[in-house]
Amino acid sequence: QVQLVESGGGLVQSGGSLRLSCAYSGFISDAYRIGWFRQAPEKEREGVSSIRSTDGRSSYVDSVKGRFTIFRDNDKNTVYLQMNNLKPEDTAVYYCAASYGDSWDAADYIDYWGKGTQVTVSS
Repeated sequence: QVQLVESGGGLVQSGGSLRLSCAYSGFISDAYRIGWFRQAPEKEREGVSSIRSTDGRSSYVDSVKGRFTIFRDNDKNTVYLQMNNLKPEDTAVYYCAASYGDSWDAADYIDYWGKGTQVTVSS
């Protein structure tokens, strides 16, 4: 069973930075996509960024391009989301997510979820 454990959320001022971590285990295949969704109050869960296990190719939602960077440490089985120049609209619960498929467009495609970590950006 795949397990995903997030850490690193918190409260930061607009323009600040945070790094989220997701420790993962239990994949039965070497081919999967892992990354982050977020959900703000009264909004749908949104795919933020992901990275493909086979070649390290990453993806980002347009609203975070140039500000967020996803990367992984294979030795530690951990994926990170470095978030710079944070904005109040980035405030949400961030979920580590994983899928054996290749789509990151919607929460319906995700096979596994972490419990989530709150990120709050004050203006």
